[in-house]
Amino acid sequence: MRTIAIALGAAVMAATSAAADYLVKEVGSFHVGGHTETLNGLPSKEIVFSPGAPAIKVDPNGEFEVEQMYVQFVKQAAPKSKLPLLLWHGGGLSGATWETKPDGKPGWQQFFLNAGYDVYVSDAVERGRASWARYPEIFKSEPFFRPKKEAWELFRIGPSYEVGGKREAFEGEQFPIEAFDQFAKQGIPRWSTNDAATQKAYDALVQKVCPCIIVVHSQGGNFGFTAALNAPDKVKALITLEPSGAPDPAKADAARLKGVPHLIVWGDFIDRHAVWSKLVVNPNKWGQAIVAAGGKVDTFELPRMGIKGNTHMMMMDRNSDDVAKLVNDWIEKQGPVN
Repeated sequence: MRTIAIALGAAVMAATSAAADYLVKEVGSFHVGGHTETLNGLPSKEIVFSPGAPAIKVDPNGEFEVEQMYVQFVKQAAPKSKLPLLLWHGGGLSGATWETKPDGKPGWQQFFLNAGYDVYVSDAVERGRASWARYPEIFKSEPFFRPKKEAWELFRIGPSYEVGGKREAFEGEQFPIEAFDQFAKQGIPRWSTNDAATQKAYDALVQKVCPCIIVVHSQGGNFGFTAALNAPDKVKALITLEPSGAPDPAKADAARLKGVPHLIVWGDFIDRHAVWSKLVVNPNKWGQAIVAAGGKVDTFELPRMGIKGNTHMMMMDRNSDDVAKLVNDWIEKQGPVN
């Protein structure tokens, strides 16, 4: 695997984030994936839906559509790229990851629209507008929720967070900490038992809208790697931002990805959190397996490139446009990919 070391020059620092001149052809959405599930034998209840309204009998039995994914798209009248860009979020989050940043500034959805792509932002199974299903009847476990302390420390904003007290940030970190509570509002319940359904929905999305370029974050990393394995003819490039998982080289055929260029991006403070020293291992091993099989994997370690202070939420950091510009420049260098 190659580690690319690039000095930041004036061109990178001048990355354009201002609105570009483009005409939107269509803004829309759809659900993809999922299936019908039938429930029987559950007790009915009397529920008052609105103050002053009569109680209504609610029967939880019957047919339901479950395990679907929600996708929002913005299509341009004349996109510069022939391929759409798909943005996939991480664990306990939704497509809001890519939209307006917690500090109110434009996020990567807007950046890549400005760069000339049609952009698809999805809410995976169980997240946001994808909706979730009854448990344990359909989902096999209860949901769990991320406390703010975990987000602060695991996402490497700072080394310590006291509940109701002091929050210590890393010196030089780039996350706008004054907007951290706003960011925490994006947290969504998640399940540990839905990976297979989520992968199936992502694969259905690829079949529906690709050939394409995919950008994934964190938990989305393994879904992106696997989606490329499952459809190497449709995934023309894969960018993974701090992927938290990857296929096992002993079980997956990395040679299938010889024609799919990969980029792995790591932020700062990796060595400051014990979990991250473990999380980087499998994605790097998978990248090495692709290279050994004749494929291309580039790795951007941002601090080694002179880009300091990026947290796990690099698409929300103050310098997020600089990182997005590096990603866009990499895509453009892939030749026929774009």
